[in-house]
Amino acid sequence: MELPFWCLLLLSCLQSLSAHNDFFTSTGQMTDLLYTEKDLVTSLKDYIRAEENKLERVKRWAEKLDSLSAAATQDPEGFLGHPVNAFKLMKRLNTEWGDLESLVLSDTTDGFISNLTIQRQYFPTDEDQTGAAKALLRLQDTYRLDANTISTGDLPGVKHKSLMTVDDCYELGKIAYSDVDYYHTELWMAQALKQLDQGEESTIDKVTVLDYLSYSIYQQGEIERALEYTKRLLELDPEHQRAKGNLKYFEFQLEKQKNAAEDVSHKQKEPGKKETAEKRKKPKKVSNHLIPERKKYEMLCRGEGNRMTPRRWSRLFCRYHDNNHNPMYVLAPAKQQDEWDRPYIVRYLDIISDKEIERVKQLAKPRLRRATISNPITGVLETAPYRISKSAWLTAYEDPMIDKINQRIEDLTGLEMDTAEELQVANYGVGGQYEPHFDFGRVRFATLLTSVVCCLCVFQGTAVFWYNLFASGEGDYSTRHAACPVLVGNKWVSNKWIHERGQEWRRPCGLSESE
Repeated sequence: MELPFWCLLLLSCLQSLSAHNDFFTSTGQMTDLLYTEKDLVTSLKDYIRAEENKLERVKRWAEKLDSLSAAATQDPEGFLGHPVNAFKLMKRLNTEWGDLESLVLSDTTDGFISNLTIQRQYFPTDEDQTGAAKALLRLQDTYRLDANTISTGDLPGVKHKSLMTVDDCYELGKIAYSDVDYYHTELWMAQALKQLDQGEESTIDKVTVLDYLSYSIYQQGEIERALEYTKRLLELDPEHQRAKGNLKYFEFQLEKQKNAAEDVSHKQKEPGKKETAEKRKKPKKVSNHLIPERKKYEMLCRGEGNRMTPRRWSRLFCRYHDNNHNPMYVLAPAKQQDEWDRPYIVRYLDIISDKEIERVKQLAKPRLRRATISNPITGVLETAPYRISKSAWLTAYEDPMIDKINQRIEDLTGLEMDTAEELQVANYGVGGQYEPHFDFGRVRFATLLTSVVCCLCVFQGTAVFWYNLFASGEGDYSTRHAACPVLVGNKWVSNKWIHERGQEWRRPCGLSESE
């Protein structure tokens, strides 16, 4: 069957996208799927109109046969005694019913069903759906959002509010359950139950939700609460076999706990033994360096990180920067401001124009691939769950604007770009993040990170710069950094990794870290 032009065009776009996979890791590529879906909806409406016309023909056929068969079956032999009736019965069953079958099974809109089947192979996969679901759970934890806030779409800065259905909440709970994540299973099954209790219609019933909910609560050690939900389940379905078994088991465990507690209490009150109780002490304040790194990372993302003392803050300045009278910045010096003192980080404002931003995105978008990291043991590039984004590398020789940006970086930093890595552009998808890491290795010694575009970020078009190595060549472990999960909006960034080779005359080595 020859495909219509619009389908061939759409198919070509989808084939291009399919090479990337992992749609959920890049918002930029997910936008293409919206246009794909819009075209499919237009085609689907044409299909519905054609199907309605077809169904009307089938309906007229059924009504005609209904009245005919009603009369015929009242006196079958008398009816068939008329040779014309007998002939028409043979004709209907042999020919006309076959024509009706062909009509019902026919695709009347240039093969819409066939086209849809073909296109589906280029659609997001189960991995994409699971990845997007886990991203929601990651955002929930990082920014301490309750399930109801996410379900009602009441997120800060949203433009297009979107509600989650019972089915959506249930799906999140199931994905968490499959990962043996009973904490999130409980949160989302409880949200699904709440919306069912509020009267929302769904194909998911309360019995199914309560089954998951009670078990996930039990797995977290709260037997009494698990028992309460199990009893509610049995009120709805008294013959639920698993719930009946769980009821007995939970009651047995609670009785066992009660007896154990009574034994301990009895022993404490025996003659000759004094009842002892430790005086409650105020919990000691946990030192910042003892907090696990993951907790620190999430605190920073929520804006709860370290604050500079007034004395440290007073040492930070903003200035006009011409990099030792560099000809490019003598007449129009760059705006530079200190961001941090250790490690020393500076920000350059208005360093890339909106026009350049759009060009960089245009060049990068077709090449975006799932971001990879180098395996420390094998050296092989591989995807990692702690880096959720897609990235592309842009070379100077392919577009004059990239060459111009590279030269601008050299003029700003005073460092050699010939030995630096190509400009990398990254786009972060749903909950996209890069967990704490170092940039330095055996060769990288400086990083320039540019905020290409970030819909909700006031620093669009700025760049931050820091050295990853001390002048001695040793790694500066205070440069550990991360990219927080994207809660709302679309984040594009570019970075330039500068190598120590080639910088011998521009930043000479030192003998100690203090240099």
